[in-house]
Amino acid sequence: MTGTETRASVVVPAHNEAAVIGRLLTALVADARPGEFDIVVVPNGCTDDTAAIARSFGESVTVVETPVANKHHALRLGDRHAGHHPRVYVDGDVVLDAAAVRHLADALSEPGVLAAAPARRLNMTGRALVVRWYYRVWELLPSVREGLYGRGVVAIAEGGHQRIAEMPEAMGDDLAASVAFAPTERRVVEEAVVEVHPPRTTRDLIKRRVRSLTATAQMREISPEHTDQARTSRADLVRLTRGQPALLPHVAVFLAVTVIARLKARKPVREGDFSTWLRDESSRTA
Repeated sequence: MTGTETRASVVVPAHNEAAVIGRLLTALVADARPGEFDIVVVPNGCTDDTAAIARSFGESVTVVETPVANKHHALRLGDRHAGHHPRVYVDGDVVLDAAAVRHLADALSEPGVLAAAPARRLNMTGRALVVRWYYRVWELLPSVREGLYGRGVVAIAEGGHQRIAEMPEAMGDDLAASVAFAPTERRVVEEAVVEVHPPRTTRDLIKRRVRSLTATAQMREISPEHTDQARTSRADLVRLTRGQPALLPHVAVFLAVTVIARLKARKPVREGDFSTWLRDESSRTA
């Protein structure tokens, strides 16, 4: 520390993220002043070099390892080692820079704002056509534009932290964080940008959508009164195609992927399997 005021604690749960954790940490520390951010990386159940890569950043990063491969556990462990508010929770496979963290912290200093997330920029390089067309529609959906989920980053003010800390374990932790706050309490900060890496293949897209549908089903059990905030309606898709007729083929692809994913999600939802992660490895390339 050099006397610089610490603006925020950044908590990064990371399970076998050796291929990508370096790009995130490089972006976070490149333009940060010494002591500006309290960065805590929690390698959990890793069998690769995630922890070693995080430690290579020296005093800029605190590394707290655990043999337990569980994101919820890693988040709570990171919380115990984080010393400042607001808290910015960041997935290891996205890219977020220091400027974005500053913008998030500024937004959370405004009265009444308890949760915030950055605008997302999807990196579509090398993605299959189906993936590109699916996300073309997905990005335009009102719930996707307004919710905090699907960004890999959620920032929480000190006044909202207890609400997050008391949440039960959920597969869709970012969805849970989003619906825990009323629309008036949360904000998407357009000045802050996170780079998100979608699946590269149709197969991995469907895998990710099955996980998302399963997570949403779990959230309906945990918080049925709030989960509708994240639901896409038929009316949303009709409005899109009426306003932009050229999107009709993209909407057809979106619906096809959704139907296939729903069919595949029936079994885990029926069995209450909310722990099988269905991890997408195709997006984890540096």
